[in-house]
Amino acid sequence: MDSAMPIIDETAIQATLEAGRVSDSVRVREILARARDLAGLEPGDVSALAGISDPELLGELFDTARWVKERIYGRRLVLFAPLYISNLCTNDCAYCAFRKRNKLVKRRALTQEEISQEVRFLVEQGHKRVLLVAGEAYPKEGFSYVLNSIETIYATHSGPGEIRRVNVNVAPMTVQEFRELAAAGIGTYQVFQETYHRETYRSVHLSGPKRDYDWRIDAPDRAMEAGINDVGIGVLFGMADWRFEILALLQHIGHLEERFGVGPHTISVPRLEPAVGSDLAEHPPRPVCDVDFRKIVAILRLTIPYTGIIMSTRENPNIRRETFALGVSQISAGSRTNPGGYEEDEKYASQFSLGDHRTLDEVVRDVADLGYLPSFCTACYRLGRTGADFMDLARPGDIRRHCDPNGFATFEEYLQDYATPGTREAGERAILDAVERMPPDVRRTSEKMLSEVRDGQRDVFC
Repeated sequence: MDSAMPIIDETAIQATLEAGRVSDSVRVREILARARDLAGLEPGDVSALAGISDPELLGELFDTARWVKERIYGRRLVLFAPLYISNLCTNDCAYCAFRKRNKLVKRRALTQEEISQEVRFLVEQGHKRVLLVAGEAYPKEGFSYVLNSIETIYATHSGPGEIRRVNVNVAPMTVQEFRELAAAGIGTYQVFQETYHRETYRSVHLSGPKRDYDWRIDAPDRAMEAGINDVGIGVLFGMADWRFEILALLQHIGHLEERFGVGPHTISVPRLEPAVGSDLAEHPPRPVCDVDFRKIVAILRLTIPYTGIIMSTRENPNIRRETFALGVSQISAGSRTNPGGYEEDEKYASQFSLGDHRTLDEVVRDVADLGYLPSFCTACYRLGRTGADFMDLARPGDIRRHCDPNGFATFEEYLQDYATPGTREAGERAILDAVERMPPDVRRTSEKMLSEVRDGQRDVFC
């Protein structure tokens, strides 16, 4: 990329924040009314919404986010699990337990057999999609370690289950390496800038390749150049002003849309959580309170209504419940953040502390009891409904004709093969209620696919 034309314009962001400091209720309500057109919002609108403090206006913001979330995504909530294969790293990032100089972490890179064991554990819990995560250093085979690990994950089966889609969060790479990653059959390539504020970025990335701000922010460009249609980006909230981070995130999205005709498939909204050996993680410089976290999710849902929002198990169960309705479309469940953590939970090898320690079954039951539909669907990846093709279906609302039936079918698979009796009962209630509210044609498709799964078929999708 041309370093003379930076993706993030900090001067413009600061001007927008200053202009948005004074915003009355009339303007806020006009913005919220316009958000229901499902055409997104402008940076000035975002700045005005970020400044809301009045409880009544805050409630209206959350109500609007709920309406947009339901209109586009319905009650679906996609579930996945992270799979950490290594915590080796060449970087010294002040907020991360994996940082090179941290002597408190036990280092480990899983063998292919150990990876297969971890996958079997996840499959036997009911998972269908994983996010492969590795520290930004590899064993002696180099980048081939990642490619071999993806092959191992896809090749591992247990009983009626298997992992149907591997998403990947690994170090930024060259276009040629991204081509190899695409050829391995991944779904989404995920890379977080962590913070878009350059001065903050330099202050927390002390050494290693990750210290190069521009190489990292250009990673989604290289991935898309290489043929990876779906990329995921995100911010690690707590290091810089969250209002700045949202506006910078939107500039990054705008850059990708201008260059490739489509923005990221997902964005992630993690907050800094305690990490072994990191004082910064224990004491975030710009902590984000729970109310502001909910505002972040709600504002993003209104601003980029068709982009998936991912929330991890960094957050505790109560916060996760409160934000489902505000715009979150994907959550991790039953997670571990250390290599080998599913077979042996060793906290001194973990990247950060978890807020939600529940099993997948417990999360599924809770989600169903709340009236949401847990989904394990991977159909769009395998049918080529990715990138711009996905957005072409999402914007007019046509994607729900696929997502709803596929969500029902994958959830029914889970209930038949893995759920405890109480979870199965709650799940069947949730499916019955959701199917009854479907349009007639979607209902017919859903009932047909549910019947096929109940008759013993698996991996039924449309």
